[in-house]
Formats: sequence, C-alpha cells, structure tokens
Amino acid sequence: MTPQDVLEEFRASGALLEGHFLLSSGRHSRHYLQCARVLMNGRRAARLAEALARRLPAELREAVDKVVSPAMGGLIIGHEMGRALDRDAVFLERGGDGFVLRRGFTIAPGERVLLVEDVVTTGLSSREAMAAIAALGGEVVAEAALVDRSGGNADLGVPLHALLNLDVPSYAPDAVPADLAAIPPVKPGSRAQPSAATP
Repeated sequence: MTPQDVLEEFRASGALLEGHFLLSSGRHSRHYLQCARVLMNGRRAARLAEALARRLPAELREAVDKVVSPAMGGLIIGHEMGRALDRDAVFLERGGDGFVLRRGFTIAPGERVLLVEDVVTTGLSSREAMAAIAALGGEVVAEAALVDRSGGNADLGVPLHALLNLDVPSYAPDAVPADLAAIPPVKPGSRAQPSAATP
C-alpha cells in the first residue's frame, strides 16, 4: 500500500478534514485526520492494519508478545494489529494522572509490547502510555501508527513505524497565522484539551 493509497483511504471515508483544528497536543492545524472515520469500516481497518504490519521488520513481528494501544484513538487499529500479528491486543484507558489497565487486562513483567496508535503528532500520548506499560513491567520494543505527522520529530525512545508520514504544519497557540486564527477552532479529538481561544 503506497502513501497515496493510504491517503485515498482517508479521503474516501471523509477522514481528511480541512479547517482550524485544536489538536490534543494543544497545537493548532489546518488539517485533521479523523482516524475513527477511516477505521469505521471493518474491512478497511483490517486492510490498513495488515499493510502496517507488513511495514514492521520480520524480527520485530516475531519479537512482539502483545499489542497495547491507548484508548480511545488507538483502540480499533490496536485490535486490528493484534489480529494481523496473531497476538493478543489490550488497551489502556485514562485514569487519574495517566493511563491505566482495566477490564482484567494484564501485562506480564518482561512482556515485549508493540505500542499502537492511530496518529502520532508530538508523541505525548505515546510517552504516557509507555510509562504506564513500564510501570507494569512491560517493555515497549517499538511503536506502530497509521500516521506519523510529527515530521520525524516525535522522541519516543523506540523505533516508530508508520503507514503514512504526513508533514502537516501545526502551530503553537501563540504562533497561529492570522488567517487561521480568524476561523473558530474545532476540537475533533476525544481527549480533554486546553481552551480553544487563540491570540
């Protein structure tokens, strides 16, 4: 699956949005990838996960004991990656000051984990999820994501394998271009976010 094929999947599902968006990182953008829409069709989700799994080095695919993803954004693609790799897939949920494991899910000490996200922008959610996995004794050996929109700048401390690398500019709240600031921002994600006010 080429990058153009992946983008076409997003376009076909109405998941590539244009406007003024406040990202979960607190940054602003003209574009937003609503991965929940591209994943709402089970066959498409499976197709994307299988393509992403094929991007992983063979030795990594063999090394992974479990797939872990943060809810909500990583839940569907994490489940599909578990299926593609024939591994159990569990998800972390927000609780207290970070991510927690619920629903009887476990991560055994020393278990090698593939962390799976829908989109990586700054890597904040990934690092929070990694901290929760490490606290349980798991070892994150790599991360896989549908989209890396960090421009290669997300510092995760492990290899990041993405199906699509998308260089979409994002702006700090005090650096939003005037034409973009003139449009009221929308918060399309599910994570609690800072105020949408822009300077």
